[in-house]
Amino acid sequence: MDSIRSKIKQRLQKFVELDTSGLRSSVLSFFLKEKNVTVDDLYEAIKTKFNISRSSVASMVGYIHSKLGILRAYKESYKTHMVYTLKDEYVDLIKSILYSKYRSANLET
Repeated sequence: MDSIRSKIKQRLQKFVELDTSGLRSSVLSFFLKEKNVTVDDLYEAIKTKFNISRSSVASMVGYIHSKLGILRAYKESYKTHMVYTLKDEYVDLIKSILYSKYRSANLET
């Protein structure tokens, strides 16, 4: 289990390092704040701050779910939207990575 966590940590660090606009950090922060998130919820929350399409948001959430492995996805029924939640075991990891990015960004300015 520890090796999986270290691989996820490496992928998550790389994901956040490549964040030049702050979009990726904002998406991860939104997942930390909200328990249950749909693509529409996330899009509505970030569309005013970032110039991004709904399909780009859906693509990013899909990437986070499938490649990073930090999200759990479920549907109430076949007629409802997919609901994403952070896996509890990675919340502390995400917080520490976002905090270190925030801290290093403040040190540079």
